Amino acid sequence: MGKACVICNKSAIPGAKYKRRGQIKRTGGAGSKIVGKSLRRFLPNLQRIKINLQGTVRRVYVCTSCISAGKILKA
Repeated sequence: MGKACVICNKSAIPGAKYKRRGQIKRTGGAGSKIVGKSLRRFLPNLQRIKINLQGTVRRVYVCTSCISAGKILKA
């Protein structure tokens, strides 16, 4: 099981990294071309903190957007 936020269930999502060649049009080139594409994972900003979860204190992974939104109660 991978790491995920216990509040909003945010986890890693797949994506791609593009390798480009050529000068872009706005700087006087003919335009950049995609010459390679490799798979990667976009990871959420998870922090391992102690929270009060249903009356018990647990150390869990929570994303920073849930922490700043005030969705948790720190222990």
